[in-house]
Amino acid sequence: MERAFTPLECLLPAAALRACADGGANLLYHITEGSQESFLPDYISGDFDSIQPEVKEYYKVKGCELIETMDQDLTDFTKCLQILQKKIEKKGLQVDVIVALGGLGGRFDQTMASVETLFHATNITPSPVIVIQECSLIYLLQPGKHKLHVDTGLEGPWCGLIPIGNPCESVTTTGLRWNLTNQALRFGTLVSTSNTYDNSGIVTIETDKPLLWTMAVKS
Repeated sequence: MERAFTPLECLLPAAALRACADGGANLLYHITEGSQESFLPDYISGDFDSIQPEVKEYYKVKGCELIETMDQDLTDFTKCLQILQKKIEKKGLQVDVIVALGGLGGRFDQTMASVETLFHATNITPSPVIVIQECSLIYLLQPGKHKLHVDTGLEGPWCGLIPIGNPCESVTTTGLRWNLTNQALRFGTLVSTSNTYDNSGIVTIETDKPLLWTMAVKS
């Protein structure tokens, strides 16, 4: 019987730290049904208005740390990231990347909240933060030059560059089917969506402002 491995199965076993933001614990609990003990988070944080009582009790009994954060000015995702960075520093861990699984499906306002957390992340952690759910991945590119390897075999067919939060006055790319050369990207003028690759295996992007990179991943 053929079986497709999910990002959860690939990433969690190798993670230095594993965390859930409030209701994210519900998702983890249910999608790992029958093997929950293999995917226990190190901690669950949030205001606990979304986590199901039986899920909260299960992880509590299993020894997972529960950290209540009542600040309503930040999302549970952002607060979870703040705690994660403090634990990384306290433990002296070497972290290459922080991957968040979820946050891009369902309610549009919550999807936008995940995007906003990527803007907060630049002031929280020096590690890159990537968000993945189902077939979509997002990553906030900072001003400057970037080189992305898109030849791992895990890429889907589409990609895009979204000037969210601010317009970009100058964006230049290589490695895309429809490249940009000193192009301005802003809503109401031009946004690069439904783009794809030129089969070179490498995409370069130079931007003068923060720019959201999105791409398909095989689920």
